[in-house]
Amino acid sequence: MKAFAALYTALDETTATGEKLGALAAYFRAAPPADAAWAVHFLSGRRPKRLVRAGDLRAWSAAEAGIPDWLFDESYHAVGDLAETIALLLPDVPDAAAAPDRSLAWWVEERLLALRNLDPAGQRDALVAAWRALRDRERYVWNKLITGSFRVGTSQRLVVRALAAVSGLSEEVIAHRLMGAWEPTPDFYERLLAADTRDADWSRPYPFYLAYPLEQPADALGDAIGWQVEWKWDGIRAQLIRRAGQTFLWSRGEDLLNGRFPEVEAIATFLPDGTVIDGELLSWIDGAPLPFAQLQRRIGRRNLGRKVLEEVPVVILVYDLLEQAGEDVRGLPLVERRARLEELLARLPTGAAALASPVVAAADWDVVRRARAAARERGAEGLMLKRLAAPYGVGRKRGDWWKWKIDPLSVDAVLIYAQPGSGRRAGLYTDYTFGVWDGDRLVPFAKAYSGLTDEEIRRVDAFVRRNSVDRFGPVRVVKPELVFEIAFEGIQRSTRHKSGIAVRFPRMARWRTDKLPADADTLEAVRGLIDHPDS
Repeated sequence: MKAFAALYTALDETTATGEKLGALAAYFRAAPPADAAWAVHFLSGRRPKRLVRAGDLRAWSAAEAGIPDWLFDESYHAVGDLAETIALLLPDVPDAAAAPDRSLAWWVEERLLALRNLDPAGQRDALVAAWRALRDRERYVWNKLITGSFRVGTSQRLVVRALAAVSGLSEEVIAHRLMGAWEPTPDFYERLLAADTRDADWSRPYPFYLAYPLEQPADALGDAIGWQVEWKWDGIRAQLIRRAGQTFLWSRGEDLLNGRFPEVEAIATFLPDGTVIDGELLSWIDGAPLPFAQLQRRIGRRNLGRKVLEEVPVVILVYDLLEQAGEDVRGLPLVERRARLEELLARLPTGAAALASPVVAAADWDVVRRARAAARERGAEGLMLKRLAAPYGVGRKRGDWWKWKIDPLSVDAVLIYAQPGSGRRAGLYTDYTFGVWDGDRLVPFAKAYSGLTDEEIRRVDAFVRRNSVDRFGPVRVVKPELVFEIAFEGIQRSTRHKSGIAVRFPRMARWRTDKLPADADTLEAVRGLIDHPDS
């Protein structure tokens, strides 16, 4: 545990990629397989569910610290992170340094996961014993694990690079082995680094290839004829796999979606064995996508009734062919993969829930620009530009795949609520709620926490502290004086929000210091964007 806590600290205290990579590689070289497996699990973004109620954690840690609940709550509001608050308030334990340095695997398997089988009294005793056996740094990491809030300044891609450096394998092999379902066991870790790269896991998807936002004029990419231009859709990226007579449907987030989209899984029975296709799951009717909110009706359901299947039919809009007849074809040029894909899809029965992603005939970049301008009318987010000669890569890389999104929608709204952020933003008011005018009152419209510079965040934080008129928990109600332009990707009606409207990916585009609160948009004007987004 000491070594893992030291790794966490090293990753948290630097922004230099080389230093992070060195710390990860050093840890994996020294860690026993059981610890290394759990480290890969946590560092690649997988976290255990919180097994203890937050209220119990607050009460037990306050009692252990010998402070009243109100003082714990005030401290938590100031710090903004439950795990850090507990670590700061708990008293030093003089004999903690003499306690045995048990492994990370022991702490997770014998203490963390054991919490799910204990009643509240047993959980309290186990947590207090753990707090008393750990020193400050280990205690903080332990708190992050038990609260389900473990995250640190790394990514799965960086973990892949470190494991590749330790094992001598290619990053592609490591990334492939980390896809899909796996358990953090010593056997898994040893297989992860095994020199024999012939993987026999039929269900495992390939790492997804991702695009960067277009950073330059499209003309700078060369002749448009060398590029495949597709619409960029707002759905769920997925791979449909048919191997050994079995079907698997994986999301980009590594969720196994089997059973949730039966009409898509049914396609696989018509695919030759050893086929993997990459595409986008979309709710689709009469040749056009429905809003993402409709697709969400299907995402969380495992038992699908006839009504939702009829109202929200789903297709997979297929982008690419990754495996054919059991052969990995990602290294072939896109133009050849596309030809094979179209031939494959042509064999599917009429009405199958699979369509080849439409390609925009792009004789020149002017044609592409006009297509982009019409994207919103098609229900698309913009365009994808893919080099015809490019292989299918791993992760996000510049050069061969670009996404050229349409300009976001935006409204001017007034800051009405603020609450502290978390992690490095703990202690600053950085999470905001904005309102628009409905008659003479401001109605909550959207929440946002990104888009401002550090200096702007400090200025807004100072304003919130000086101009709070009420509070409930960590949330401050502020004087409605600051106006911001809120940008977002999509908008639809919603019965779950007070405004009757929900937006996709809201963020602060700019602080409108040139506007007064009375100049902010009205709810009526915002509603108008649903039917006339480009007006």
